[in-house]
Amino acid sequence: MRNDQKLQKMCAAALLCAVGILIPTISPFKITLEPMSFTLGSHIALFIAMFISPGVALTVTIGTTLGFFLGGFPLIVVLRAASQVVFVMLGAYMLARRPELLTNTKKCIPFGLMLGVVHALGEMLVCCFFYFGGSMAGADFVRTILLLVGVGTLVHSLVDMVFAMLIYKPVCHVIRIPVSAKL
Repeated sequence: MRNDQKLQKMCAAALLCAVGILIPTISPFKITLEPMSFTLGSHIALFIAMFISPGVALTVTIGTTLGFFLGGFPLIVVLRAASQVVFVMLGAYMLARRPELLTNTKKCIPFGLMLGVVHALGEMLVCCFFYFGGSMAGADFVRTILLLVGVGTLVHSLVDMVFAMLIYKPVCHVIRIPVSAKL
């Protein structure tokens, strides 16, 4: 890869990190239901980074996690952000090898669902560590961890992926970064 392409990817990663930190920090569209917080659009930067390359995806995931930490968010929120590295890297590597996963509707929907499930499982595991050990009764565990965190994260992930694709589709035709996926 040429130096100018490396610089373009680095600048894209930096801008996406900034967006990934800014959205949850100042967004007026937040819903907080302990231990969950839903901020519309908070994963868009991660998905767009995933569309560009695994390196950009990893950088943006680390950057946004660091932003949550430096922003003074509760530890559970920071760890949930850190857990996203799993679904982001999985998606980025899959797209690097098979970019048609985004352009073919028959492949895109299962791909998005699979990423959403992995995303939800990661966040559920983080929450389990905080509430495991008897501090939450069985019914509360099912309602909070499985429904609120699991199903909520799955839906949130799918919505943000659609928004990311809607934003990225016109942009990928004009940017000069060699991207892994063209929509």
